[in-house]
Amino acid sequence: SSSSSSSSRSRRAVSPRKVSSSSLEQLRFLSASEVKQVKEEFGTPAYVYDLHTLKKQAASAKAFPNAYGLTVRYAMKASPNGSILKTFLNEGLHIDASSGYEVERAVKAGFKYEQISLSTQDFPDFFDRLVEKGLKVNACSLSQLEKFGERFPGKEIGLRFNPGLGSGGTGKTNVGGPSSSFGIWYELLPKCQEIVAKYNLKVERIHTHIGSGSDPAVWQKVSGMSLDLCEKFPDVVSLNLGGGYKVGRMEGEKSTDLSVIGEPVKVAFQEFAKRTGRELKLEIEPGTFLLANSCSVVSTAQDIVETGTSEGHTFIKLDCGMTEVLRPSLYGAQHPLINVTSQGELPTKTKKYVVVGHCCESGDLMTPAPDEPETISERELGEISIGDLVVIEGSGAYCAGMSSKNYNTFPEAPEVMKTDAGEFKLIRKRQTVDQILANEVMI
Repeated sequence: SSSSSSSSRSRRAVSPRKVSSSSLEQLRFLSASEVKQVKEEFGTPAYVYDLHTLKKQAASAKAFPNAYGLTVRYAMKASPNGSILKTFLNEGLHIDASSGYEVERAVKAGFKYEQISLSTQDFPDFFDRLVEKGLKVNACSLSQLEKFGERFPGKEIGLRFNPGLGSGGTGKTNVGGPSSSFGIWYELLPKCQEIVAKYNLKVERIHTHIGSGSDPAVWQKVSGMSLDLCEKFPDVVSLNLGGGYKVGRMEGEKSTDLSVIGEPVKVAFQEFAKRTGRELKLEIEPGTFLLANSCSVVSTAQDIVETGTSEGHTFIKLDCGMTEVLRPSLYGAQHPLINVTSQGELPTKTKKYVVVGHCCESGDLMTPAPDEPETISERELGEISIGDLVVIEGSGAYCAGMSSKNYNTFPEAPEVMKTDAGEFKLIRKRQTVDQILANEVMI
């Protein structure tokens, strides 16, 4: 078949480091026999979420150290399925929405408008209708602040600032600092105050967010800078410090300990209260923290090819790819890969493979070098035969919600929830080709 224009990009290969079979990644919440069961019941590829893990992570987030009250907002862009939203609603979480359409989606799942906070790059034309129903808005630019003021003079609003400092797992996930368009640049504070005064707005919330995978030391520093911004607005009652807590997906990767980064922040809030007499509530917006390791993608190894030179590789071709898990192609992100035989057993031998997706696109790669999406690398896995199953772990956040949906006309994969009782319930059907074409109009 003909390749897409970008599939002619040259790729560098790197030699893999030595990996002993004892260091192979392990299945998270599915057993080998359950992996086979998922294929039999729902086909592959399929996303499988674990209700127990979702609830456990929600409880951890709600335990974030705070001085005067805490609101945990689920960053729903991480994975916006209605059953996931309903789970977090039942666990007492609120919502961080990134578009007006996400607001409507959250409401359909049962959230009230006043439980939703909107911080968006694209201010919706219909924002006034949402605000009239109770939506909380954070102005993320001076023009958004001006628009809000024109429509709602005298009303409460939040301000999202870019504090001039950022930290992320990669440059693409860093949303603070001079190279980021997110939020109002902190040096524009006087202009901000001018617009607020012009429309007699009541600034109740200050919001900052510095990136996904953030360095805890940077996160703590930004929280101090954010409290300084709160001091400039006497009506502020809550400070939202965003999310971006590092979650280790691969064996040996560290995760942010919320109690460790939260304790100094709690102290900073207490010191602020002593200095100003104002007890601010804390808001956080976890997405990856709640979802990353709460989902596995079950796929099938549908082909194996070899390139026979000394620089060649054995390639495993999955029946999924960037249409389900885009992060490796986009960021060079690393996901654990575990194979299960077609009989539902773990293999006994290992071999090194390059694992690729099913798209006609050289960028559809499941085993890039770390943080280098243009560089292929081998991974030591259990020995694989055509028809065996491959589980992509760590696929809960920014996978189903951020896939290159319908590329090559591949249908959207089903989503499944593993319940507390160990049953598998369908929470999104597999898409059909007719559904892909439903909005096309022939001329």
